[in-house]
Amino acid sequence: MKRFAMITALFAAQTLSTHADTLPGYDSFDLFAAHRARPIAASIWYPAAGPTYRASIGDGPIFEPVKAFIGPEVASGRHPLVLLSHGSGGNAQTLGWLTMGLVAKGAIVLAVNHPGSTSGDSSPRRSADLASRAMDLRAALDSVLADPAFASHVDESHIGAVGFSLGGATVLGMAGLRFDGAAQDEACRTGPEAADCAFFHKGGVRFADYPGFSQAMDDERITRTVAIDPGFGGAVTQDSLADVTSQIMLINLGAESRMPAVDLSRKGNNLAGRLSEVDYEVIEPANHFTFLGLCKPTAIAHLEEEDEDPICSDPEGADRQLVHDRLIEGIATGLGL
Repeated sequence: MKRFAMITALFAAQTLSTHADTLPGYDSFDLFAAHRARPIAASIWYPAAGPTYRASIGDGPIFEPVKAFIGPEVASGRHPLVLLSHGSGGNAQTLGWLTMGLVAKGAIVLAVNHPGSTSGDSSPRRSADLASRAMDLRAALDSVLADPAFASHVDESHIGAVGFSLGGATVLGMAGLRFDGAAQDEACRTGPEAADCAFFHKGGVRFADYPGFSQAMDDERITRTVAIDPGFGGAVTQDSLADVTSQIMLINLGAESRMPAVDLSRKGNNLAGRLSEVDYEVIEPANHFTFLGLCKPTAIAHLEEEDEDPICSDPEGADRQLVHDRLIEGIATGLGL
């Protein structure tokens, strides 16, 4: 059954904290996968059995880092596992606010930096290959389930996936949805802003020419999926709506300030209405970029100097920390944590 909800972050009755009593464990590793010519940078966040030493994760000129214990033993017991897929040009390390929050809910979070669509390595042509992104996550899951340090701590009956923007499209593909390249090309021709085409047009991308955009990529090990402002919702094929293998939650950020390309409501691509069983939530005031990490005081000036997107500018009345708190609660609910 469908469930629709509006969450007003600014006037939430209670501010929720993302801080756990203890820091999460964190480790990074090189992931070798047959579909990639070079290793994939992967990372894992998890409940720690005890402390090792603290380190800052995700530090840089734009976002505030978070702290984690590096390489401690995993806390006893079996834990839900969550796959995390970042957005176009993003990376896993700067989403530490989310991974910390999900670890505080008891989960192990496994993330990758998708080659070709990650920070410093983001190509329009390679970003159109959703199947390779899905295979990154599948390979990471295979690796962890074969790793003696983690395998005995994973509850294999409780594996979820979370994705933002391009990552949202990736995890929806892993939940059984498929995308039509020709339909996306037509949307780019008739309404490029509403179809999120500008970046791809800069690379001369014609989606119908990329088999990885339309390829089936479902993974039935994933039982719950949460997609935040996912891309390409209007290109989801009608027949795949009935092939969903996972329980799905969709989240849109903002109402008046919502990005047209990721609008899942009837005013947009109506993906929330087209799916027969879905939880759909709206968190506002916020915009697409409010999902990203907390910004340093000098970040806005730095972005302006570099002529970059205003990823640290939120709409009037928005509190990024409070939106993050609400997102953690909503995502955790969608994942059954």
